[in-house]
Amino acid sequence: MKKIVTLVLILALIAGTVFAQGQQESAASNEPIVLRLADNQPEGYPTVIGDLEFARLVQERSNGRIRIEVYHGGQLGDEKSAIEQVQFGGIDFTRVSISPLSNFNPALNALQMPYLYRNSDHMWKVLNGEIGEHFLNSLTESGFVGLSWQDSGARNFYNSVKPIYTVDDLKGMKIRVQESTLMMGMVSALGAVPTPMPYGDVYSALQTKVIEGAENNWPSYDTSSHFEVAKYYSIDEHTRVPEIIIASKISMDKLSKADQDLIKQAAKDSTPVQVAAWAAKEKVSEDKVRAAGVQINYVNDPAEFSARMGSLYEKLLDAEGLEWVKKVQAVK
Repeated sequence: MKKIVTLVLILALIAGTVFAQGQQESAASNEPIVLRLADNQPEGYPTVIGDLEFARLVQERSNGRIRIEVYHGGQLGDEKSAIEQVQFGGIDFTRVSISPLSNFNPALNALQMPYLYRNSDHMWKVLNGEIGEHFLNSLTESGFVGLSWQDSGARNFYNSVKPIYTVDDLKGMKIRVQESTLMMGMVSALGAVPTPMPYGDVYSALQTKVIEGAENNWPSYDTSSHFEVAKYYSIDEHTRVPEIIIASKISMDKLSKADQDLIKQAAKDSTPVQVAAWAAKEKVSEDKVRAAGVQINYVNDPAEFSARMGSLYEKLLDAEGLEWVKKVQAVK
């Protein structure tokens, strides 16, 4: 009898332990999944607004089960560092320009070539279509999951000398560029003199005539105060470089298929909010510099400028990249 009682007590103890363990596992599974997203731009910037909308949609659609914490202002490192951390699972998401990302996946160069897109509508037809989806999916081989595209507007030339209407107007003009083969090659192909220098030095270089001009989008032209010392802004929209939200493949593989799909759809659904925020920011900057007396003009014939890019495309792209360029240009 004692043996039977002892056996019952042992079985009860085991059952209780198993039940308690099951309760702990169940409680753990109900804890929210917390993921981190890095962005190098400051609070209130259009990309950060898009990030926050993405995070909001994920939390709402998962009923609070998945939370994405957005770290803006480069808190988790610059773009290159954030990309590296995402690749190895140290950070779950980041929003970056495709320019630094192309160092990890060179195929992306086909989407950032000068004079590639006719206008904003053309770019978004490309990115929201089969071509954009192909490039998002192509990132898995580099350890990333491409989630969605964001807008960063178009870059234009500005200078302290005269309006730019034709390619000849740029001949011999010293133009500050980023230290990249693409940008230096573009300016050279247009007959100007590419002058790489740190962004923080551009204002004084324009002021002292070390350079005659530079190039950037509306908000940068405004917030840098370059419009004070370079009052000619000539719209040629030479580059449109998409922004992108990428996830760590390592992080995504830890999630269920349903959660992965939820995150992917939320990222895509956040894009219109970011695009609207960018358009609003551009409008504020344009209005400000117009009120300051900047002379703004459109180039006469964008095709004249794009016709100079043939040798640059062939230098920077392989045969596959050139084929993708043709596909992009064919999108109506």
